[in-house]
Amino acid sequence: MVSEMKIIQLPKGENCRCAGNPSGPGSLILPVARRPLFRVRYDRPDAEARAVPPAGALRWLEENLRQGAVISGVELDGPGDPLAEMEGTLETLRLIRGKYPELELSVTTLGLHGAEAAKELAEAGVARVTLLVNAVEREAAEKLYAWIRPGNKTIPLSQAIPMLLEEQARAVVAFREQGIKVGVRTTVYPGVNDDQVSVIAREMSARGAESMELVPCNHVTDQNESLLGAPEPGVMEQLAVSASRYLATTVQPEKKAHLGADCPSVFGSCKSPVAAALAPTAERPNIGVVSVGGMEVDLHLGQAYQMLIYGPREDGLTCLLGTRPVPEPGGGSGRWEKLAETLVDCFAVLAAGAGESPRRILGEKGVSVLITDGGIEGAIDQLYGGGKKGRCKGQ
Repeated sequence: MVSEMKIIQLPKGENCRCAGNPSGPGSLILPVARRPLFRVRYDRPDAEARAVPPAGALRWLEENLRQGAVISGVELDGPGDPLAEMEGTLETLRLIRGKYPELELSVTTLGLHGAEAAKELAEAGVARVTLLVNAVEREAAEKLYAWIRPGNKTIPLSQAIPMLLEEQARAVVAFREQGIKVGVRTTVYPGVNDDQVSVIAREMSARGAESMELVPCNHVTDQNESLLGAPEPGVMEQLAVSASRYLATTVQPEKKAHLGADCPSVFGSCKSPVAAALAPTAERPNIGVVSVGGMEVDLHLGQAYQMLIYGPREDGLTCLLGTRPVPEPGGGSGRWEKLAETLVDCFAVLAAGAGESPRRILGEKGVSVLITDGGIEGAIDQLYGGGKKGRCKGQ
């Protein structure tokens, strides 16, 4: 079977994180998943990558539309994997579909747990899934992956790789059975998996995939020593010709960076994903934080008995303003209704974890629950614009 091959030439400096642009409709990529399922040996983790909660993702979309962007669809992506946090993914899909039913919804995933998630994704309105497939043979996969974490713990690669390859194959079939279109995205690592491209295209096509996107890896160095070079000029086009025998193939000019470091605005006008999606207002200038010791965001919302309240004082400096009690456990959703009443001056809550119910109820009341970790000061700085000069000390 001969398929179409298309090489995409983006203007220099074009942000590959968003397929949309002011001159025509496109798909806006939203970073909604925090927990990764894998890491490739040749990829460097992006310490600045952040995911936003469902309400924040909706606000991002609204902001792009407000700026005049022409958006035909929304793609849910990392920096983690949307299928690793299904509650948040489904909630995001529900919010977007409820307000913008005309937009096409898509998800990018490694494919672990894909077969089990296929029905729920279809019912949530997902029309397309992009599967991250970098190998279909065990030997190549063993060279690529540093670790794979199907659940809460990393398992030995000798067990994880056969599981991954099997689940990716099952996922394609399951998505197609639910009426979801499937595309494959393969990152080309020279000398590691470039000989896998045609094989991947053939195997994925046989299971029901209809398209393939090839992206070259970034040039990887460690202390000025080259570890892996980008593909040589012309190699990507040759690989695309080979793959196009099985799947409609496109070539991107460079590997997409981890999402979340910049706002996925088609105009490039936003700086921080948190600041873009969650911003203080005159009515809600403050932030609630749950923490064990007051230094780190390290507590699940459901385990909190009090909340630290941060916000600007009279001179404009952002400080710890005080604490407020969190209603006692029990009472179901009523607990979160009561909490929302005490947070009428807060636009967000920072927690290391939170269930679907408090995220939904607080979100409906205008308080976005942001799941994050790390130092409180850094998170507060980012929420209030990313600079430390407006922070007071000694609180």
